[in-house]
Amino acid sequence: MSENSGLSRRRVNTGPASSSEPSPSLFASHAGSAFAGGNKIAFDPRDLERDEEESKTGGKIPHLTLMEEVLLLGLKDHQATQGYLSFWNDNISYALRGCILIELALRRRIAVHKDPNRRRLPLAERLVEVTDDRQTGETILDETLRMMKAQESERMSINAWVDLLSGTTAKHLTFYGFILTGETWNVLKIGYQLKQVRERLAKGLVDKGVLRTEKRNFLLFDMATHPVADLRVKDAVVSRIVALLTAGTSAVPPAAFEAPGTQMRALRSVCLACSAYAASVLDNAFARLGYEERETAFARCDDILAEFAAWPFGSGSLGSTGSKKREGPRIAMGSSSTNGREAVLGLLAEVRKELVEGDDDAGCELVAGVLEVLSKLDSLL
Repeated sequence: MSENSGLSRRRVNTGPASSSEPSPSLFASHAGSAFAGGNKIAFDPRDLERDEEESKTGGKIPHLTLMEEVLLLGLKDHQATQGYLSFWNDNISYALRGCILIELALRRRIAVHKDPNRRRLPLAERLVEVTDDRQTGETILDETLRMMKAQESERMSINAWVDLLSGTTAKHLTFYGFILTGETWNVLKIGYQLKQVRERLAKGLVDKGVLRTEKRNFLLFDMATHPVADLRVKDAVVSRIVALLTAGTSAVPPAAFEAPGTQMRALRSVCLACSAYAASVLDNAFARLGYEERETAFARCDDILAEFAAWPFGSGSLGSTGSKKREGPRIAMGSSSTNGREAVLGLLAEVRKELVEGDDDAGCELVAGVLEVLSKLDSLL
């Protein structure tokens, strides 16, 4: 066999058209190119979506949702029961469903249907519509949004949605519902009920590094608990509520709000305080207060709930509109101190600055409707 019969090296054209170096024009045309010669830089499309979201909602979306903050306040801090929610708290499951609607409204996904005749209906009976069906990135919010979008052909009221998501039934069924699902249960509306919301929210907080998961023995069973892993996060939530409900002047302290630039941070603080109040988890937050301070804080929260469970905001008992006291059951007696009224009116002024369309802001009108439903929670359960 001759020497020329072996494998031969393939000849390569050394002209510019077949250069082994990639063409600069290839880099320039690549959307994510950050190589030399390119005219674009690498980017994550999710960053653009986040910027668009913040632009539409009027600020940065907080790291924790309203539901997660309420759940965080409800977790026990005592060593023996650390990481547990109260087994006998019926209010929290119902309140968490209301928080889901509030969070969707604050993110401008749902609003009250702008029917000119809606003013004739009670606030909680006004119809809800989906204004933006884009996903939020939060599993429970997106599940609720899809459910509401599928029901668009037959819109339902604020009160109906809170009831359906909760599966609320007569009091005697609640105990059996707890045994079966861990929450209230209604076999007739099971298609609408959000399942295991507490556990799913807790797992979401684990993913965010706020909680951790442990297994503890409870009577004869091993149960998963979720103690706080990052105490700074819970302390920040508690500090905001305490600052909001113990302010002694009309100027609301900055410590009562999220960081500057947060989307609707004043209204978010109001919703957090009122939702935690309705969910009966404020006792944990007030553990650091004395008896009189606790009573004052509860009364202040009652006054805040009265003013923001009405639309327009401030048309309750303390607003500048001069209307009569809001009728209907209230959770507490309410505060009559001058400082308390000034603090609530100062808070009203801060929230009104955030309304996108003033008294025509249909998203905030929905928030007011949910708060009205939560204000009557004790009479519903």
